[in-house]
Amino acid sequence: MRRICIVAAVCVRVMAGPAAAGPGEYLERPDAWFAGREAKEIAANILSHQSELGGWPKNVSTTAGPYKGDRRQLVPTYDNGATTDELRFLARIHRVTKGAAYRAAFDRGLDYVLDGQYPNGGWPQRRPPGGGYHRHITFNDNAMVRLLQFLREVATGGGYTFVDDARRKSAARAFELGIACILKCQIKVGDRLTAWCAQHDEIDFRPRPGRSYELASLSGSESVGITRLLMSLEDPPPEVVRAVEAAVAWFETARLTGIRVVSVKDEKGPKGRNKVVRTDPAAPPLWARFYAIETGAPMFVDRDGVPKSSLADIGYERRNGYAWYGTWPQKLLEVEYPAWRKRVAARHDLAPRRRRW
Repeated sequence: MRRICIVAAVCVRVMAGPAAAGPGEYLERPDAWFAGREAKEIAANILSHQSELGGWPKNVSTTAGPYKGDRRQLVPTYDNGATTDELRFLARIHRVTKGAAYRAAFDRGLDYVLDGQYPNGGWPQRRPPGGGYHRHITFNDNAMVRLLQFLREVATGGGYTFVDDARRKSAARAFELGIACILKCQIKVGDRLTAWCAQHDEIDFRPRPGRSYELASLSGSESVGITRLLMSLEDPPPEVVRAVEAAVAWFETARLTGIRVVSVKDEKGPKGRNKVVRTDPAAPPLWARFYAIETGAPMFVDRDGVPKSSLADIGYERRNGYAWYGTWPQKLLEVEYPAWRKRVAARHDLAPRRRRW
């Protein structure tokens, strides 16, 4: 694949609640705030949560207060939004204050990201990867996409000029390797490229399962973030254009109509509510989280690992405790993809495309 021009992209972040504000919540604040006491207190909290390996743990607020335990017990990860926004915060406060401790911690964290990449361009869920499903190339919850977005910022962004030239070049190379890995992971069914699984094998790129209810499948959620990343390339080579076109075609065929997922009162249920699927011709389109690779049918799985064809066929706990349906590709199909295709169509001599929805 020829060298890819990488440009900065706007990252969408899920904001935590007030009691567990993540570092990403502060990134839009002005420089004057980053020079003040509150920012320095938050930075001290972030530094205290940095693991010995350089990354940060997941599912804890790294900003609300200092970590008081044994830092050797902290388990760093790339999962669930961990590590990347902590690094963005440190980069921002270093740019404003020139604090040496922030620069040193940022370098260690960036090295944790760079060193975790497999030679084939993918990332596990964490480093060291361990022996379970965490070792697989992880698209689940957009983990690898977030890492690539961050590395592109480091390689090209004006807010990272303090990073030494060797690390910025390494970030650019890592980004290009990551894009190449994504293309190798795209699942082919017969002679047709489709979408991606939430995890892929770290050796041969085939789709792999995660937790017991996350079987090898085509993902209606994670595939959206991957496609957006590919669409964000300024000058995409033909193989990237082909991957995007194939993914969009798959999203169109995977679109589900005439149904609506609702939460209804259920006095017999453990929590008094239950998710059910109802017929509704006026409902907006939905996509399933997982589709069977060979048949393309939506798939729902309980903790026993047995796939079912209906949400009603799995137990109450998983039925109500997981996002089995969503509108993930809708904006991509209706707004982002048409704009992208208009931008690249002339350069790649793309034929007019008729919408299928």
